[in-house]
Amino acid sequence: MTQSVSIDSDPYLLTPGPLTTSLSVKQAMLHDYGSRDTRFIDINQRVLDRLVDIIAGRDSHVCVPLQGSGTFVVEAMLSNFVPKDGRLLILINGAYGTRMVTICDYHNIPHDNLSWREHEPIDPAMVDEYLSKNPLITHVAVVHCETTTGIKNPLEEISAVVARHQRRLLIDSMSAFGALPLEVGRVTFDAVVASSNKCLEGVPGMGFCLAEKHALEGTEGNSDSLCFDLYAQHRAMESNGQWRFTPPTHCILAFDQALTEFEAEGGVKGRGGRYQHNCDLLTSGMRAMGFETLLPDSLQAPIIVTFVMPADPNFIFQSFYDGLAERGYVIYPGKLTEVDSFRMGCIGRLDETHMRGAITAVTEVLATMGVTSGAPSQ
Repeated sequence: MTQSVSIDSDPYLLTPGPLTTSLSVKQAMLHDYGSRDTRFIDINQRVLDRLVDIIAGRDSHVCVPLQGSGTFVVEAMLSNFVPKDGRLLILINGAYGTRMVTICDYHNIPHDNLSWREHEPIDPAMVDEYLSKNPLITHVAVVHCETTTGIKNPLEEISAVVARHQRRLLIDSMSAFGALPLEVGRVTFDAVVASSNKCLEGVPGMGFCLAEKHALEGTEGNSDSLCFDLYAQHRAMESNGQWRFTPPTHCILAFDQALTEFEAEGGVKGRGGRYQHNCDLLTSGMRAMGFETLLPDSLQAPIIVTFVMPADPNFIFQSFYDGLAERGYVIYPGKLTEVDSFRMGCIGRLDETHMRGAITAVTEVLATMGVTSGAPSQ
């Protein structure tokens, strides 16, 4: 595994992103490239080709990059791929499905919503029934892994239902891409979006859309935004290899190095395997102290784990958070609407040494707080 170091005592990030990165990824940014420099253009194309290869889609799909955070490219996907006479069905079981609703409202995209509780996976049978009764739906949008809870949705089954009804699937795989399998031979989709700074372990600054070639061609004229026009971005790169507007050059240099490390680790299988080992160590260590996970193991993606708040009156989350940060570990507050919780991530350039260190830190902080058990109230 590539060396993971904490520069100037930077903490380890047990979060859903930005993440702890390797020293070599950081060092890749110590160069300045012009956006029209042939060296940079070659690196950029190599990054795009590698991303398409992750889904085994070189013959059928293309990669279109976009400056900004993951939400930028989710917004671009929805506003480009749903035509003006289309209607979108949004499958919601967390905050990022709800964010798609907000995006559609901003762009006046007609949409229906089908919702589940935050700890429930999307039910393909319910999607099947809804599509049978609603012929006006042209597209379906789903979040692969909802980082609200860390739940993994049954993407292949949802894809099969959508394809059987001859509708088009749009996927937000932001926190899962590179760790959970997603290949064109097993999942049928028009577009999937992710970003540089999640499971591929680059730095923030770039989202990307992996699109079926014919579906992307069909988006010409759909965009109501200059900057978010994915078709125009693709055509520009096809013509001269250049971004339409200033690219995040340092981010792309880091991403190229991160993809080299991703491939050296064994791709999705290797990266996902390390994250699963991290997740297993984290959950078993926390459960040994009485903490309970919101999700059963069968629904838990090895991305981020939600723990229910302890009932012990001495437990104060901010003190817990600060105590872990002082020991070099940053976690995340909960995002649930129904249950008080907090989250701890398994991804980034972290391994079992870091997970065991985090468990030790939790043990120490609980002792300092006078908390005897992490068990929640029944």
